[in-house]
Amino acid sequence: MKAIQNAVHELVTLRDFIRFGMTSFNSEGLYYGHGSDNALDEASALVLYALHLPHDLPVHFLDSALTEEEKSDIIDLFERRVNQRIPVPYLTHEAWFAGLRFFVDKRVLIPRSPIAELINSQFEPWLKPDEVDSVLDLCTGSACIAIATAYALPNAVVDASDISDDALAVAEVNIDQHDIADQVQLIKSDLFANLKGKTYDLIVTNPPYVDAEEMASLPEEFRHEPVLGLAAGDDGLDAIITILRQAASHLREDGILIAEVGASEEMLVQTYPEVPFFWFDFEQGGTGVFMLTRDQLVQYFS
Repeated sequence: MKAIQNAVHELVTLRDFIRFGMTSFNSEGLYYGHGSDNALDEASALVLYALHLPHDLPVHFLDSALTEEEKSDIIDLFERRVNQRIPVPYLTHEAWFAGLRFFVDKRVLIPRSPIAELINSQFEPWLKPDEVDSVLDLCTGSACIAIATAYALPNAVVDASDISDDALAVAEVNIDQHDIADQVQLIKSDLFANLKGKTYDLIVTNPPYVDAEEMASLPEEFRHEPVLGLAAGDDGLDAIITILRQAASHLREDGILIAEVGASEEMLVQTYPEVPFFWFDFEQGGTGVFMLTRDQLVQYFS
């Protein structure tokens, strides 16, 4: 875009570039849904990343003048965001989840699950944190849920499983960066296929749940994410139905399943109208996450 290129010569300070990025993003109709919901936050993130500056930069630094090379680096990021519709976390290789920083790239979905709120509350009152010693994060992706859960439940060993070798490679990076390999173990598995004999106090999962119609109409930003982590058949229920049918055999007596199904919530309820799904209300926003106990899973899916 000519306007973005001209900015290299006409803008001077960090504040100038953040304002210009915000204006550009708003005028181009970008979609926000990967950790931010507005142009200001995205422009700020890209400017700070390009300049290797922290997110808590003191305000007076915003009036610092930039070098030509620094300006060029920022403009390059702005152009990629606008022209290619690449989500900001894929440009910065940084995503935040449950107050923790994670490495991400196009091999994994960008963390954004409302399950973070449950993790931050240590899953109380549905579990007693001190009594949880075994957790499964099924469909772990970047391992953000597994790692955040390990921090929240320090007595627990967490298995983080995924079918994707690419996702597990990213998960390993995050486990190393958080130095938490003694608590989080990676397992390659197609859902429960390689977890025979393992049981848990808690199974938490954010599986693929996007139906065919929604897949066809996703904003362009989502098309940078791996289809394997999104698509779940015509009705969006392919993965969760298998999970519901098999989860009980991997839960301990008082264990629970917490699962996210997003916009497929309505279809799931229609498919199983007799099942007493407990749907969480989140103070920080988000829907489509339910809980079932092991006893309920045995009753309705065995």
